[in-house]
Amino acid sequence: MTKRIRKVTMLAIAGMAILSACTQKEVTLQVETKYGVLEGIEEDGVKKFLGVPFAQAPVGDLRWKAPQPVQAWEGIREAKAFSDDPMQPNIFGDMNFRGSGRSEDCLYLNIWTTAKTTADGLPVLIYFNGGGLMAGSGSEPRYDGSSIAKEGVIGVTANYREGVFGFFAHPELTAASDYKGSGNFGFLDQVAAIKWVKENIAAFGGNPDRITIVGESAGSFSVSLLMCSPLSKDLIAGAMLSSGAEVLPYEPSTQADADAAGVALLKEAGIASLADAMAIDADSLQKMLPPRGMANVVLDGYFMSESADAVFEKGQQAQVPLLAGWNSLEAHPMQALQGQAPTVQNYKNVLKGQFGDMTDEIFEAYGITTDEDVMSQKGFNLVSDLFTGFPTWKVCDYHAKSGQPVYRYHYMHARPQVSEKMGDKTAALAGGVREKTEEEKKAQQPDIAPGAVHSADIEYAMGTLDTNEYYDWQDEDYAISKLFLTYYANFCKTGNPNGEGLPKWSAITKDNLDAAPVMIIDVESKEVASPEKEKAYRTLEKFYRSKK
Repeated sequence: MTKRIRKVTMLAIAGMAILSACTQKEVTLQVETKYGVLEGIEEDGVKKFLGVPFAQAPVGDLRWKAPQPVQAWEGIREAKAFSDDPMQPNIFGDMNFRGSGRSEDCLYLNIWTTAKTTADGLPVLIYFNGGGLMAGSGSEPRYDGSSIAKEGVIGVTANYREGVFGFFAHPELTAASDYKGSGNFGFLDQVAAIKWVKENIAAFGGNPDRITIVGESAGSFSVSLLMCSPLSKDLIAGAMLSSGAEVLPYEPSTQADADAAGVALLKEAGIASLADAMAIDADSLQKMLPPRGMANVVLDGYFMSESADAVFEKGQQAQVPLLAGWNSLEAHPMQALQGQAPTVQNYKNVLKGQFGDMTDEIFEAYGITTDEDVMSQKGFNLVSDLFTGFPTWKVCDYHAKSGQPVYRYHYMHARPQVSEKMGDKTAALAGGVREKTEEEKKAQQPDIAPGAVHSADIEYAMGTLDTNEYYDWQDEDYAISKLFLTYYANFCKTGNPNGEGLPKWSAITKDNLDAAPVMIIDVESKEVASPEKEKAYRTLEKFYRSKK
């Protein structure tokens, strides 16, 4: 190399170093976003920015309107404490919150990061809470982003309007909106949160092109829709579903039907008009219009113009890697049997009203042929699939056909016994604990469900076992949590959960659908392929399609 070439090369290298130094900034506890400066806190090596507004407060005239862009502020805004949680009644025993209260002014998100500079470009995970679209919050300890942040992924949780505040439709609201729709306000809040992260996360050391969204239960249903909505599908690099998806057999609502339901709801509550409803304070309105279970997405021509099934069938969803699964005890046969003896005949009888002429065929496909099968994993599988398993499977099936890698899991590990310090409490099927009945106190049976109940995976996957004091966590629980959290982190980083020292996890593709590889997550985690189970899902799909 001549002296001249060497000199030019050295100058070029020096120039690149100077450019890099100019374009990267240290991530401190004061971060400048596009809307103003935030000041967070640091704990155990993780910088936390809590209660960050991502939209204007949906109060006053903004109640039941799409979220509006957050207004800029002057000076330094403290982001050291969780905001108010969304309005909601006390529905689920497994929820506890760190918010300062509950109010309509709830559109805030929380960020956990270990980035040193803006050049770190860390991947990002945004978690949307479960709760039936009726309850929940990003402040819940089980969603805390500290553990995922220590794995090199920026953790984000975001509130969205719940219940009647997020999913109420009315013809006057529809007529007044720019897009001539209403009823999807909570979903639009989620879109607004993703957009805010996309715009601002680089200032926290994140990569705006490496955003993965995840949710459990209602949050999982939400993620399946966010994969399909034209407002959000191009904003993400990956998606993770935990127990649920809004596809077959779930059906969307037309705008007309949703509007009519809103009119009927006000009439039933004795509210004369929409104007009167707008004038009622949030606490009183919630008592008059309590949530009634998970709302169907409305085909509002804006968030969604057609069903998620239609979008997936055409392969028009987000073309990103997918990681999805559900738990081994999402529902229990005794819930269906309602006190009847757990026999095959009784099980068939209670489900015959749903399955009709296909009852025997479905039971055969699930291998439920003896009385012992009813209370075995076979019996659990059927009712669990009717709740969340089948639609989650169907999204995996759709998405693999589009050519994208799909990593499916079945979470099997039961929580340990309820901690002795909880006294006379026992595990609740949907998470958390409840008071023991007198019969349970006398029986002195172990407080362990025979499988992983709905929502039991959250603390394991997010590495937040210690935030739940109900249970007597053991070494095996922490080992499973470390595995699950590492899979999550790897997927956020590369779109592939695999990594050194982990059980190999193969992707489902359009070429292996009939014997799809599935990761069993338990004390001994391993990949399996079960053509028999795939046949059961196909049989259930045959039934659902026969009803369309």
